[in-house]
Amino acid sequence: MPLPRYKQINTDITPYYHCTSRCVRQSFLCGKDVKTGINYEHRRKWFTDRLHKLTQAFAIDLCAYAVMHNHIHVVLHIAKGRAEGWSMDEVFLRWRMFYKCPPVVRFYLENRALEKEGSASNSQACSEAELNELKALSVQYRERLQSVSWFMRLLNEYIARRANKEDDCKGYFWERRFRSQAILDEKALAAVMAYVDLNPIRASIATSLNNSKYTSIHYRLNAHKARKHPKYLMLFKDQAPNVKDCKDKSPSALSLNNTAHLSFNFHDYKELLCATLTAKQTKTNSEPPRFPTRLLSTLGLEQKKWHIITSRFEMLFSGPVGEPDNMTTFAEKCNRGTRPNVKNAIQYLS
Repeated sequence: MPLPRYKQINTDITPYYHCTSRCVRQSFLCGKDVKTGINYEHRRKWFTDRLHKLTQAFAIDLCAYAVMHNHIHVVLHIAKGRAEGWSMDEVFLRWRMFYKCPPVVRFYLENRALEKEGSASNSQACSEAELNELKALSVQYRERLQSVSWFMRLLNEYIARRANKEDDCKGYFWERRFRSQAILDEKALAAVMAYVDLNPIRASIATSLNNSKYTSIHYRLNAHKARKHPKYLMLFKDQAPNVKDCKDKSPSALSLNNTAHLSFNFHDYKELLCATLTAKQTKTNSEPPRFPTRLLSTLGLEQKKWHIITSRFEMLFSGPVGEPDNMTTFAEKCNRGTRPNVKNAIQYLS
């Protein structure tokens, strides 16, 4: 029986989660069906466009993603506390990007728009009961806008409805509810991001990082070539804005600028990915190229272990991923009776 979500997600312990969804009966999400000749490749853009819209609205950062033929991968960072800095108006406007709000919310937003336009005389004040209802709704929407479950629901439901409409069919599109893995430390985070970014190459959909389309690494490389930062992805440490350059000097803004980025550098990560790919593509019996040592030494991982983890991440770990002590802490805090795959964590991550 599947574990309840509260035993899989605990933002007090870690903000990082690896989520996957797979199509029912191995149906095609994207790619070309050889048997029927139907090409579903255009659906990849549905996915990336939806992801970008979700990251604009939610207090959730996108660390990595890959759109495969019959499944998807995303690595998410829950920016806990970011949503607390939003005003009630901002919460409603963000939620309105996906759902038609109740009449009381629409009435409130219309009045607020009139006030901003200088037409306060045409606006009507809300009653006390309406204000109480608005406050209750804002609390509910605020919680949802920092929820992994709601993020994945709005992603998967949109893709499923659109695909079923195109196929002129009804019923389930996704195999089951999305699967989530808590990522408990830097080692696990770097490994799962590399695993996701290299997935299309491992599946022979692409041959290099540069032609691995509809992945986060492809998006990051294109942004880097244009001398820009990826707008919809969480930045690396060397890409994060300097506090001195931040125009907003409020404590909340400074806090976000200090913490809302990955803990390692993009250059080191890209170099490590390239070396990992080169080693995997080496077919001779000679010694594979040595990996860059900067990021691996920072993480405290050996080359051989890194190679195995990034090739077989989901085979090695079915639940929370991290060092054994972190897995123990997570199990205790989430009232989990077991630590799945802890032996693999001892062997590869400790």
